[in-house]
Amino acid sequence: MFVLDTDHLTIVQQRTMPAYDYVLQRVARHAPSAFFVSIISLHEQVMGWNAYLSRATTAVAVVRGYERLGRVLANFATAQVLPFDEAAATVFDDLRTQRVRIGVMDLRIAAIAVSRGMTVLTRNVSDFQRVPGLHVEDWTLP
Repeated sequence: MFVLDTDHLTIVQQRTMPAYDYVLQRVARHAPSAFFVSIISLHEQVMGWNAYLSRATTAVAVVRGYERLGRVLANFATAQVLPFDEAAATVFDDLRTQRVRIGVMDLRIAAIAVSRGMTVLTRNVSDFQRVPGLHVEDWTLP
């Protein structure tokens, strides 16, 4: 079972080449039910488009921002979304106590994955590998 970090999710959503092709080749080896996204990734993407909209100064930019925000909503509506629940919060607090030094949002994603025994798919392997007990893979490489 796999949870896509926000970077892998964005590659899939935007079909960013060539990484998109590499990710799809690996995804094809597994059942669709093996892939999840986290509520944290939704939070990150909504915050990003909210920031974009806050800076938008033209009608074209505002329309683009809301269109992209709508795409995020549509993508998450059809995805298997993992919550940040009590089990993840407990792991998160333990990792903070251990002084694991990665960003808060990444640590939340890691906590969700650790609490469920899942592998995180990310290009940010160097940070995620700092999390004890977390399995990490980068599927954007050939």
